[in-house]
Amino acid sequence: MTTVVLADDEALLRKALASLLPLEGEITVLAEADDGEAAVRATLRHRPDVLVIDLEMPRVDGLGAVTRIRDVLPEQVILMLTRHARPGVLRKALKLGVQGFVSKSADPDHITSVIKALHAGRRWIDPDVSALALVDDCPLTDREVDVLRATGHGYSVADIAGQLHLAEGTVRNYLSHAMQKTQTRTRHEAARYAREHDWL
Repeated sequence: MTTVVLADDEALLRKALASLLPLEGEITVLAEADDGEAAVRATLRHRPDVLVIDLEMPRVDGLGAVTRIRDVLPEQVILMLTRHARPGVLRKALKLGVQGFVSKSADPDHITSVIKALHAGRRWIDPDVSALALVDDCPLTDREVDVLRATGHGYSVADIAGQLHLAEGTVRNYLSHAMQKTQTRTRHEAARYAREHDWL
């Protein structure tokens, strides 16, 4: 039996997976989470065999949640669900030790087989995810993406600096560079532009 915590802010998808994954009798869903904060709490509480987590979530995104979980549970097995796999995100997740990537559009049977493979000690990156990640048309650096993503969540420069452990002036420099690269006038316009181009 493989135990799982499911973390996804899309309730329809999360509930569907919670219903479908246990059907074969080999997977038990211990808990569900609808944002990154809840994902951290549920994982630390239940210690599942595999955490299945969405990349994009409110409050704390998937990478932020994984970072916090890794601090306490460095061996936690993680499967990340994603619609868009930017090369920088894929690299960062691999550095954090994420063992698997699957498209959110994948069939539940496929997700089940990947969960079992990860629990058995293997790694898995879906071909469609890796293909998307190889097409690197994003001119932004990883740090510029980080500050724009936080901007898109509504955080102030001071908040972003605190979250990323950077000086406020450094955050402003990253935002300025991002605005130049996206040819926008404000950081909010830059964040919107980057999201529209699937860079965040």
